[in-house]
Amino acid sequence: MSGASFTMDATTLLLCSLIVIGTFLFWEFVAWFTHKYIMHGLLWVWHKSHHTVHDHTLEKNDWFAVVFSLPSIGLFYYASLIAYNPYLLAVGLGILCYGIFYFIFHDIIVHQRIKWRPEKRSRYLQRMIHAHYIHHAKHSKENCEAFGFLYAPKKYEPKKFILKEDRQHTQ
Repeated sequence: MSGASFTMDATTLLLCSLIVIGTFLFWEFVAWFTHKYIMHGLLWVWHKSHHTVHDHTLEKNDWFAVVFSLPSIGLFYYASLIAYNPYLLAVGLGILCYGIFYFIFHDIIVHQRIKWRPEKRSRYLQRMIHAHYIHHAKHSKENCEAFGFLYAPKKYEPKKFILKEDRQHTQ
């Protein structure tokens, strides 16, 4: 493959763009399903660390980030080094983009693992943060709600939004 030149026509570029967007949106469902039925089910042993107040930098729950990155890494490897396929690369990129947005929203904005928050927060962002606070109001795997990460129904629209400043208050 060295020295080979790959060009992409407009149709392939458009299809790949749609695949990236579609994969990104589908991954929210994958994350929701996994969060509700696996993290709050069989693998609560990992996820429990995320619902426990602590001051550790890392938690067992962080293994999920590793697990969720494997399909993207595998697709990038296979579709670029084994058998070039722009459509599989687009799927890998969609998963990667979801992971980046998840990290920014969940780990930075909500849980303050890195101290940064946008100064202006839209109603959408306030609803997402509020829904996640509701999810973390329970410290057990049962009777939780709001399992999404980038989507929350309107019912989670806060009447009065209060941002929690300390990481321990978001757990």
